[in-house]
Parts: sequence; C-alpha cells; structure tokens
Amino acid sequence: MSETFTPINEVGEFGLIDRLQTIVADLSDPDLIMGIGDDAAVYRLPDEETVHVITTDALLEGVHFDRLMTPMEHLGYKAIAVNVSDVVAMNAEPRYATIAVGIPAKISVEMMEAFYRGVRRACEKYGLVLVGGDTTAAHTLCISVTVVGEARMEDVIFRRGARPGDLLCVSGDLGAAYAGLKILLEQRRALKEKGADYQPDLEPYRYVIQRQLLPEARLDVIRDWRDRGVRPRALIDVSDGLASEVHHLCRHSNCGAIVYASAIPVALETREVADHFAEDVDTYALFGGEDYELLFALPPEQLELLDPTSFNVIGEFLPADQGVQVQTPEGAIIPLEPAGYQHFREENNGSSEDDPLSEGGL
Repeated sequence: MSETFTPINEVGEFGLIDRLQTIVADLSDPDLIMGIGDDAAVYRLPDEETVHVITTDALLEGVHFDRLMTPMEHLGYKAIAVNVSDVVAMNAEPRYATIAVGIPAKISVEMMEAFYRGVRRACEKYGLVLVGGDTTAAHTLCISVTVVGEARMEDVIFRRGARPGDLLCVSGDLGAAYAGLKILLEQRRALKEKGADYQPDLEPYRYVIQRQLLPEARLDVIRDWRDRGVRPRALIDVSDGLASEVHHLCRHSNCGAIVYASAIPVALETREVADHFAEDVDTYALFGGEDYELLFALPPEQLELLDPTSFNVIGEFLPADQGVQVQTPEGAIIPLEPAGYQHFREENNGSSEDDPLSEGGL
C-alpha cells in the first residue's frame, strides 16, 4: 500500500495521465504508431498500408450528463458522436463500435431501448457498425464507448506537426454547446424552484441546446478535405475548450500561437445567451468546450483549396518561445491560459454548482 496520498486534483487530469503513462510507457509493439497522447491510438495492420485508429470515452451520470436534462435517445447519440469525433480528429473514417453500460436500478428497459435508438441513429449517420459491448449493474448510469476507425498511414494527422507561420483554423462556430448547457442549468434550477407544473420555453434556444445534447462529429469536413486535396499539418477536436486545445497543439508541435478573439466564429444565438446572462461571449468561445469542431494547423499555401464557408482562420502559430497568446477585440495581447473543462478539480473551491467551467459540466 502506498505510504503517501496525493489528491488527484493536485496534479489535475492531464498531470494524472502523464504519471500513469510513465508506468506503462515501456509496453510497446512494433505495429503501434501512436499510443497514449493524442485523440486516438494508431496501429498498423500486418503487411498492409492501412492503419486502425482506436479511441475510448466515458460518459458518467453526474459528471458528463444529468438525466433530468438529457433525453435517453439524445444521450445514446452523443455517446457515439463524441467518440467518432476523436477518430475524425485523426483524419480517419469510423468503422466499428462497442459499448459498455453500467445500469442502475432506476433505469428501465424502455429507457435503455430509447438510448440504443439514439446509438443506432448515430451509427447510421457515421457509417458505424456496433459489434459488441457489455452491460452490468451500477450505482449510476455509466457509459463507455470504443470506436475503431481506419485510414491510410499517410493520411493520419496528429496533434504534432504545426510549424511557425501555419494558420490556426477552426471549422464551424464555438461556444454554442456551453451556451446550451447554461440554458439547461437555468431551466433545471427553475424546475426545482417552481415544481412539476413549470413549463420551460426552450424554443428561442433550440440551436444551442441541440449543440449541447446532439453534438456532431465533423466527418463531413475531413471528407471534403480529401476531395479537395487538403492536408492540415496538425489536428484536434474542440472537446475541452478552444484555449485548452490550442495549448495541446502547441505542446505537441513545440510551437507558440496567437489567437485573435475577434476572429473566433460565434453564432448569433450564442451571443444572445451570453447577453441573457450578462456574460462575456469570448469566455464561451475560448473556454466552453463540447463543440466538437476541428481545430487545425494549415499551411498558408493550402488556404485557397478550402471551401471558404467551411472554416475560419482564428490565429497563427508562432515560435515556441513566444508562448500561447490571445489578442483581445480591443487589440491587447495577453497570455492565453489553458482553462476550460477539467476533471478532478478541487470540489471546495468556492465555485457555484451551476458554473460548468468551474465544476466540469453537469
């Protein structure tokens, strides 16, 4: 038994991953191309040019979702989509999936059927085949999904590879999923205060709520790149927040970067939610997370190959000694901290239970 006790919140999620990785780092295989440290692992198939890309994500009740606000069918869809997004973030095509589900007594057969209807809907959308899994009893609803993807070795894109001078680009708009979460949290609070007779009006917030409950993996984007002959140098999906993901790309690529806050695409509905709460919409876009858009390093010479409606240039990669910075809409340049969704935060830090950034979501 260990003589010391280090709380996980002292090292944080990524510090924990780094420490655990050192324990298993010497477990290797000649066909393993990328293990721990990217959106997904990559391994080579014997005597073939094709590689498999494999990823696993967990969704835990009370940490990643609240059943009071999440229909089971939506939850099934999201469980698949967020894993497909990791495969897409390696520039690979999803092929197969497995699901392990821990089911508490409060979940009925009909609820699980609804969950799997959502799973089927996502599988059909992304061309996946569900090939197995496991079910077990649990105290709360626990979901673990593994997705296997496929790509040619020369097509795989890692987080590493960005160079100073590359453009920092993103697909789609950012901050909408966080805006949707804010609205859902507000409605949950109102329901608790006013009781079962409360009838929320969610129609004005349909877009942002959909981005939270039914996120889309951007498989369409990488397929469009393939058709146009575009190959970014580095790639990641925006799951934990833009600021965090920029730091990941810079860390793995040994680069710095500057993000132009005024260039970050934000939907009108997201701005309206920020106004509703009297909050800065830039916080939503930089730190919100769960948008599952693609953040990538693009060589400037490839810019004209892209569909201009499919992406936005939001910054530039710099030499590593310049660090990671953000230029505010007013023109000030300040350090950009890698804040956003983080597991294992200190629970008693004075933050509100309804602050998703401080408490890691629902």
